[in-house]
Amino acid sequence: MEQTKKTGLRHKLFGDKAFYVMVLGIAVPIMIQNGITNFVNLLDNIMIGRVGTEQMSGVAIVNQLLMVYSLCIFGGVSGAGIFTAQYFGQNNEEGVRYTVRFKLWMVFLITMGTIALFLTSGQNLIGMYLQGEGGAESIAAAMDYGKQYLSVMLIGLPPFMISQVYSSTLRESGQTVVPMRAGIAAVVVNLVFNYILIYGKFGAPAMGVRGAAWATVISRFVEVAIIVYWTHSHAAENPYVVGLYHSMRIPLPLVWKILVTGMPLLVNETLWSSGMAMLAQCYSYRGFVVVAALNIANTIGNLFNIVFIAMGESVAIIVGQLLGAGKFEEARDTDTKMIVFSVLLCIGVAVMMILSAPLFPRLYNTTEEARSLARLLIIATAVFVPQNALLNTLYFTLRSGGKTWIAFLFDGVFLWCVNVMVAFCLSRFTAMPIMGIFIAVQFSDTIKTIFGLVLVKKGAWIHNIVS
Repeated sequence: MEQTKKTGLRHKLFGDKAFYVMVLGIAVPIMIQNGITNFVNLLDNIMIGRVGTEQMSGVAIVNQLLMVYSLCIFGGVSGAGIFTAQYFGQNNEEGVRYTVRFKLWMVFLITMGTIALFLTSGQNLIGMYLQGEGGAESIAAAMDYGKQYLSVMLIGLPPFMISQVYSSTLRESGQTVVPMRAGIAAVVVNLVFNYILIYGKFGAPAMGVRGAAWATVISRFVEVAIIVYWTHSHAAENPYVVGLYHSMRIPLPLVWKILVTGMPLLVNETLWSSGMAMLAQCYSYRGFVVVAALNIANTIGNLFNIVFIAMGESVAIIVGQLLGAGKFEEARDTDTKMIVFSVLLCIGVAVMMILSAPLFPRLYNTTEEARSLARLLIIATAVFVPQNALLNTLYFTLRSGGKTWIAFLFDGVFLWCVNVMVAFCLSRFTAMPIMGIFIAVQFSDTIKTIFGLVLVKKGAWIHNIVS
């Protein structure tokens, strides 16, 4: 009897070889693409970091702000993406075509609003992160470098928004390799132009932070060109592109349905990204050195986080398609195994992060104080990576069945009501050092973990939204 229970539990939590081949077939290309992107960001960061602390801090602040835009775009396409995955599971080409058009309208509105905001209030937004202790000269220099970097990066927003529409649609229809290849090409271009434009090689002027921004912008145009060309030149694999631009019409009932389901995701990503920006602002209240140390820790953290991020996106794709096909029990079983797999993978990731903690900060031309603090922040981040992996798969599980209001409360609302409040109160009203504040914020996610496990176990997310 005991042996039977063990076998049953093993069957429930772990899949066979074919299962893991299927999951990794979806997840690995996403990991590679995201890994390449984050590796470029890492090299970008190191190249700027070797120029000086003020340059690194100015660029880090702007990238923190641009992350809000990036995640708003992600939220904007994700709402329609739930429908894309389920329509694809039904072989409904017209439905997929409508969702792509919806994405295009959504990212256009978000991008235009973002450009207007940064053009009118960019300096004030950067200044929010330069409130802590530090020399006036260093703070002024960081502000100037941040403004230089932002002025160029705005040019890269339109190609970025188009590439996100096409990449997300390709992934939701099972085509994860093409966005990965485009990402690789973009990386090569970015690295080459980083080297040339930051340091002034091959007769080019040494442009510093402006050079880093131009390299990123050029790589984004290359990426979008590859993805759009491949998608439209392979209509047999992507039948929804036939007639895609004959009209930008979307049936109003579907628009309303996507808005009702997807708007919580857009609001959630806006809340989550702005909440993360607010957390960084609270941490920066402990001084200018914290800005530099957090930048170093977040850069290496983002590189390692690609594993649980890709697993979360894979849950949305695989489970979403099963729900769209009406295979509810298979969806539940697959989801449980993917959650377990993600957590186990990320225990290994955490060990790798801890081992890299003493080495990575040495690559930066900054103070010993900033390096030491960065090392501690990397270790603290690593300890909570398995918990973050669990949270990410729980979030995408709730999302896959269209339970976006629950996902919204689970993610963005919790971040602002709990995590941000903890950071704000501890940074403003206590003398607690930055490490204590950082760990307290991470530990507060335990509440969300318990809440998410209960919701997923109850099956509140098992739902077909395109029938």
